[in-house]
Amino acid sequence: MPPLFRKVLIANRGEIALRVIRACRELGISTVAVYSTADEHSLHVKLADEAVCIGPAQAKLSYLNIASILTAADITGADAIHPGYGFLSENSEFARLCGECKITFIGPSAANIEAMGEKTKAREIAKNSGVPLFPGTEGVTSGVDHALEEAQKIGYPVILKAAAGGGGRGIHVVYNPQQLKLIYDRAGTEARAAFGNGSLYLEKYCEHPRHVEIQVLCDKQGNRIFLGERDCTIQRRHQKLLEESPSPILDLKLREEMGQAALRLCTAVNYENVGTVEFLVDEKKRFYFMEMNTRLQVEHPVTEMVTGFDLVKEQIRMAAGKKLAIKQSQIEIRSHAIECRINAEDPERFTPSPGKITALHVPGGFGVRVDSFVYDQYKVVPFYDSMIAKLIVHAPTRADAIAKMRQALDEYVVEGIQTNISFHKKILASKKFKDSDYDTHFLEEFLPKYE
Repeated sequence: MPPLFRKVLIANRGEIALRVIRACRELGISTVAVYSTADEHSLHVKLADEAVCIGPAQAKLSYLNIASILTAADITGADAIHPGYGFLSENSEFARLCGECKITFIGPSAANIEAMGEKTKAREIAKNSGVPLFPGTEGVTSGVDHALEEAQKIGYPVILKAAAGGGGRGIHVVYNPQQLKLIYDRAGTEARAAFGNGSLYLEKYCEHPRHVEIQVLCDKQGNRIFLGERDCTIQRRHQKLLEESPSPILDLKLREEMGQAALRLCTAVNYENVGTVEFLVDEKKRFYFMEMNTRLQVEHPVTEMVTGFDLVKEQIRMAAGKKLAIKQSQIEIRSHAIECRINAEDPERFTPSPGKITALHVPGGFGVRVDSFVYDQYKVVPFYDSMIAKLIVHAPTRADAIAKMRQALDEYVVEGIQTNISFHKKILASKKFKDSDYDTHFLEEFLPKYE
């Protein structure tokens, strides 16, 4: 049987580049790594069949340089590009240019990315699809006076969001008109710098939510399924730290309702490939649409562990025009999985901790998975995200998974740099976490010294 593609270029770095390379190798597909000068000695460069330097350390001159990446694909003869997550993964122009260059973009269509990438448009689509929404502005605000008027209608507290935001960035909680006046212009400036778009909108702020997301898969033939949910409630400043599946707060009925809502959204935009529909769940177990991420998520391994389904391989298959390998009726959530993001950072101040790893021991054993790109004597560079690994465990029950994760964290040794391993240990030891008695404010309530 011929391969789905001859050669795939991975337009990313770190552990996700390795994850894609390994999936391609299993499928008999050659791979091309791209790298900046800072990543010359990175593991994805060593493991790929070919590697091309695309620029200096700064991401805007390398991993965000569309022309360099497409040139690398051209000179190596790659017929597909996998964007991973972050960088260009949700850039509709990049997806469109791939098509114009006769290169398959392994992800959703440019139209999908555009439809769901602008948050106010996504809200409108969700509303028209019957997906529950928090009260909010119909579109973007035209200025601070308009924002004040809309906030008064919605009722404080409100959340001020970047219309083009994502990844937990561009979010400000506002409790009164004075605070909104002070923060509005700064929020627009921040959004413009981060996303190239300074537009803002408002939503009613949910005080004590859980953050639950639905994994969807959609092929080009119109078949659409969801693979359960992930609970991403453990966050610091809207950045996820620990994820698990299934969510401890969902029952079968609520899971089905949220899954069907996510699929209605996909149907509305004729969605293709993998995606994640994110919801907030309030104290009464009512759920509300937040946003859709039109890419593979960092936390996809917990879904893979509880379903036994390889999301990256399926991404590649669907991009090549193949039908979904499974049906909704075949999906069974087995066991419980937890993922801890291991970051190179000071666990007291959360500041990055680049440098050389002088000793490394990763945990192992039944039900333990480590997705990482670092090795002994590897130099962690300061130019990119601080995450150096994802530690994932799965076990028959949540309690078993917590015990397994605590053991794995105890076994994890990284010397030469600081990591947040000790911070994760504190989370796992918490009675509130064990009892699933928490919301998105868990860290600031339980560990106030870290904020």
